[in-house]
Amino acid sequence: MSRAEMDKLGWDSCDVILVTGDAYIDHPSFGMALIGRLLEAQGYRVGIISQPDWHSAEPFRALGKPNLYFGVTAGNMDSMINRYTSDRKIRSEDAYTANGEPNKRPDRALTVYAQRVREAYPGVNVVIGSIEASLRRIAHYDYWSDKVRRSVLPDSKADILIFGNAERALVDLTRRVASGEPISNIRDLRGTAFMVPRDWKPDDDWAETDSTRVDMPGKIEPHPDPYEMKMKDASCKTEETKDGTPAETNVKPIRIMSREERRAAEKEVRSRTVVRLPSFDDVKDDPVLYAHASRVFHLESNPGNARALVQAHGERDVWLNPPPLPLAMDEMDGVYDMNYARAPHPSYGKARIPAWDMIRFSVNIMRGCFGGCTFCSITEHEGRIIQSRSEPSILREIEEIRDKVKGFTGTISDLGGPTANMYRLACRDKRIEESCRRLSCVFPSICSNLNTDHGKLIQLYRKARAIPGIKKILVSSGLRYDIAVRSPEYVKELVTHHVGGLLKIAPEHSEEGPLSKMMKPGMGSYYKFKELFEKYSKEAGKEQYLIPYFIAAHPGTTDEDMLNLALWLKQNNFRLDQVQTFLPTPMAMATTMYHTRKNPLRKIGADSETVETPRIGKIRKLHKAFLRYHDPENWPALREGLQRMGRSDLIGSSEHHLVPRHDPSPAAVAAERRRETPGPNQLARKFGQNKPRPGAAIVRTSGTPGRPTAPARKGTVIVAKRGRR
Repeated sequence: MSRAEMDKLGWDSCDVILVTGDAYIDHPSFGMALIGRLLEAQGYRVGIISQPDWHSAEPFRALGKPNLYFGVTAGNMDSMINRYTSDRKIRSEDAYTANGEPNKRPDRALTVYAQRVREAYPGVNVVIGSIEASLRRIAHYDYWSDKVRRSVLPDSKADILIFGNAERALVDLTRRVASGEPISNIRDLRGTAFMVPRDWKPDDDWAETDSTRVDMPGKIEPHPDPYEMKMKDASCKTEETKDGTPAETNVKPIRIMSREERRAAEKEVRSRTVVRLPSFDDVKDDPVLYAHASRVFHLESNPGNARALVQAHGERDVWLNPPPLPLAMDEMDGVYDMNYARAPHPSYGKARIPAWDMIRFSVNIMRGCFGGCTFCSITEHEGRIIQSRSEPSILREIEEIRDKVKGFTGTISDLGGPTANMYRLACRDKRIEESCRRLSCVFPSICSNLNTDHGKLIQLYRKARAIPGIKKILVSSGLRYDIAVRSPEYVKELVTHHVGGLLKIAPEHSEEGPLSKMMKPGMGSYYKFKELFEKYSKEAGKEQYLIPYFIAAHPGTTDEDMLNLALWLKQNNFRLDQVQTFLPTPMAMATTMYHTRKNPLRKIGADSETVETPRIGKIRKLHKAFLRYHDPENWPALREGLQRMGRSDLIGSSEHHLVPRHDPSPAAVAAERRRETPGPNQLARKFGQNKPRPGAAIVRTSGTPGRPTAPARKGTVIVAKRGRR
């Protein structure tokens, strides 16, 4: 973090300098700490420049020139998502900055930082990574500029981009650069992207196929009728010479290959084939080609069968190697078992860092998500294959929190990950997993090859609860309830022991139209889970709440869909505290729908399905208002919208009406709000849990009120000394 720290360690230079847009917190939930500790464990001297002033190159010279390379990231979030709301308004707080102070990083931080590094040290090796790099590695629609932008590689002028789970690729890259290999020669690492001359190939035996061979944009040609007797094509007729005798043909014997041989041959061919996507110049002006490129990109995302991709940007190509192979369990353990200080850097003093407050007593047990929700970026970054830690590694981390983190009162705030209940879940057959081309393992229905046994997770919960000094283990990560209902034993274990008053689930909508575009299950699974949740909460004698999340203005959502959702919320007495409006993130399939009005979940063509997409500000505001139908501030917009939709019958003062005909007095509004069910934020404070994200509602159980968990006390943190090489 400073020259003084380098001097104290006796370093005259760093091997690798990492630049990040976040405050530096030495905890495995933060990418810079994880990568820094990983490289340190390999014997390299690692320096970190956190949130540098980007207005000049001087702050990037703070630690001198690295011996190997600068590693540049925007931080744990895409910098545009971090700074702007779905309404393109600047957020009032940055959770990854000391005291939540906003404006401590630039827009498009990855590009700006990389350019400043180049300015500070011309000719230095520059490696870019993190989620901002992953989501912008090819041409992508950018919501904030409302246009298709090119890959971040040419803009940042980086030597190489590492996407996805970067540990294995980063260690290999660092070793090869340290051994003297030019970074421009390193072109064979999975999970990397780089710029190359047009039509470059790794070797002479590589083949290129056009993306239209993978998924032809256009109408589907009808198959020939096998029962039609009329010959349409005589091309199969035996060739004859001029005198009518059959011509000689080059006859070769047919060799019968075993299934294993065929698979091996096909895999070898695929491993040396690159798929050419439509160029940046093509996709930026043609929505159909953009949707086609998005569909092919996602079809080539399974590490078991994905091919390399290439996309022209001007006179050069952006080359993407196949995604990284998932980390094995012992590799995951190695990453999370390193000697983290589990605290912010001491230079922040007593400053509050909101993201640290949220995870300081939590444990990450897995990575990845096979749900495939179209609005989510987990798939593009971490992949669909679940990577789990071993049980002993997780239990060791819980004990380390208990023994080393000051302020710990005995409650683990979360034992989860991207999805709480996907731990150790995987395809039943590795060969099927490696050949699968599905975009989701659970949509439109749960795959018959998916193992949904929650036994390993139940066992982990029980062992974690039994650790001396641990009073409570909470599960605060989002739950995939359509999988959970397949294991009532798991739901009972969860509800009885691991819900601290609030449990997050995400139906996202009630209507089939938007749910089909989200790749989310129907409400039947929600009702089943709600029934189990209430049953086991009552048996445990606990007052507990479900917090379901809903999204407004998602592609595929009509005004009628939002009206029906509002009526469903009213019927179930839900009153959303805040509202989550769809935010188009780079490269997500829902973003493709938003930009192109085409559905990349199906074959793309000029005449293919048109997706209704709320883009106009007035419509998006109306959809938000439907989610908060009970808020008097929204009633004028709702009355206008209902009249336009021909639903004036829902305006009135009786129970079946959605909004009143007249605005109430301030006193009446205050009285109504006093009668409201407590909102998610109120309940989070009551139960000592983190504030839910916008879009949350409340479902109260019929159990006997229990004693809420006390909030964790704040305490001082410890910082372990850095090792030296």
